[in-house]
Amino acid sequence: MYRSLTVQTLHYFARPHASVRKAPLTGPSAWRGDALAETSWRVALTPRQIAECEQALAHARATGRPTGALRRRDFPLPTLTHDIDGWRRELVDGRGFVVLSGLPVERWGVAGAELFFWCFGLHLGAPGAQNPDGDLLGHVRDTGDDPREVRAYRTHANIAYHCDAADVVGLLCLASAKSGGSSRIASSVTVYNELLARRPDLVERLYEPFLLDTHGEGGVDYFPIPPVRHVNGRLCTFWHADYFRSALGYRGAGPCDAAGAELLEVYDAIASEPGLYLDMELEPGDVQLVSNHTIVHSRTAYEDHAEPERRRHLLRLWLSLDRARSVRERALGAVSLAGLVQSLARAKVRRLSHGAASRG
Repeated sequence: MYRSLTVQTLHYFARPHASVRKAPLTGPSAWRGDALAETSWRVALTPRQIAECEQALAHARATGRPTGALRRRDFPLPTLTHDIDGWRRELVDGRGFVVLSGLPVERWGVAGAELFFWCFGLHLGAPGAQNPDGDLLGHVRDTGDDPREVRAYRTHANIAYHCDAADVVGLLCLASAKSGGSSRIASSVTVYNELLARRPDLVERLYEPFLLDTHGEGGVDYFPIPPVRHVNGRLCTFWHADYFRSALGYRGAGPCDAAGAELLEVYDAIASEPGLYLDMELEPGDVQLVSNHTIVHSRTAYEDHAEPERRRHLLRLWLSLDRARSVRERALGAVSLAGLVQSLARAKVRRLSHGAASRG
């Protein structure tokens, strides 16, 4: 089953927290782009794996059920399930991202690619809504709308570092741009370690809330969210500097404190240093899977093809994963969840009292 926007958001932000981490973190999630070989994160799918996907596609089509009504059993992957389990572990406990290559999307067409990606997501986790309209399978392409009036993924503009409110974001490339449009990712764990080394005075500010601009989604204008939570050596980061800044434009939001304003600049500057981040070009048939807890991601601006059928086009999934947690972690996660619910309730009351679209 898929999850509503509210359920998915609450699941994502129910991050257990116990203490401010004062020592660097180690492990596979603390990577640098200049130290990663492409062979370590790109998986070229074998003819056998692709054939299994195509057999599953035929089985799903034969059910006659619409895409959103399909379940895992409607897309049988008898041997690929083991590989998917490994990719899920990589996302949760490893490097935090993986790219799969070689899917024959040109042969499948858009409808076939949509069917595959939805069902693939069911095997990996629980798909969730990406907006209040309940869109479960997003189309990332330039609609020609004004970047000031729509979300950035619907334009060709540069997108700054951010995380999405789901455990994992997946992209399936159907067509690439004429030029530009690179996917840029950085380890939020490495950024944290660098901040510890260079600006330890700003580290504790990461654990204090920033106001997050929702652009009216979910019936609120903004609500407070702490970027970082930490327990038992596991760091979970939600970062969205653009939305932290734009939230300040609402009436009653107030200015950002000095430490917070400086942190917004320093954090993105560290993540943007050559050598720390990793750029990748997604080609048709590539699937990129990224953790929103240990990775910040962005996209460079691009120039599109003149022909409509050749223009950059990606499918997007937001997925929730169920990770085994200790009793202590579950209790701490419940505390975070309760705090978020209270914050959202207050934000809805505030929006009603101030009126919708209450910018300054």
